[in-house]
Amino acid sequence: MTVTEIGLLLAAGFAAGAVNAAVGSGTLITFPTLLALGVPPVMANGTNTLGLVPGSASGAWAFRDVLTRGLWRWVAVVAVAAMGGALLVLVLPSEVFSAAVPWLILLAVGLVAVQPLVVKHLPEPSARTSAVAMAGSGFYGGYFGAGQGIAFLAALSASGVKDIHEANGAKNVLAGVANACAAVVFVAGGQVLWSAAAVLAISSLLGGLLGGRVTRRLPPSALRALVIVVGVVAALAAFVKGS
Repeated sequence: MTVTEIGLLLAAGFAAGAVNAAVGSGTLITFPTLLALGVPPVMANGTNTLGLVPGSASGAWAFRDVLTRGLWRWVAVVAVAAMGGALLVLVLPSEVFSAAVPWLILLAVGLVAVQPLVVKHLPEPSARTSAVAMAGSGFYGGYFGAGQGIAFLAALSASGVKDIHEANGAKNVLAGVANACAAVVFVAGGQVLWSAAAVLAISSLLGGLLGGRVTRRLPPSALRALVIVVGVVAALAAFVKGS
């Protein structure tokens, strides 16, 4: 890579790490950057997935004091689902699922927007509903990570997590699990450009630390508004990219 290419990836990775720590959708920064640098789509997806793992870890660290033990019961579900999503990338044309990406992001944003009403008026969430929501989010994150943070926030809402900061910390953990497990599949399939992944890993790690700290200072209402705004922008970007 040239110095310019490294600089672009450093900037994109840092921005994506910060956005992912706050709400998600950082992939919509790094994935197009990799494509612009000439990386083939499937390899760009694998490289991006691996490169953003450290950012999820550093973002989760900022919320370590509000993480609950109940979170860990979903790790295995998300891990298996994410590997399934990554496998689908390797065996099917990416256009099939990519066409649904903006709609899935909008659905997740809608669920986050109505979370207070859902928590107030619906009965206690069932284990089956929670498992399906987590598996769906993990599968989506394994296939194409743009907006997976918002999907996980919606899944956590369906699981009864009421505090937005607790949900945000759990989201960072689950997104990191999804990315790490999907990355194993991409590595095994030879779909990772290691030099680019290393640059993204370093920059997303730093971006995640900053994004996590800034997010912890936001009141729940402001954070929820930020989730909705970023989600809508991510969906619009996906629509434009697919048109």
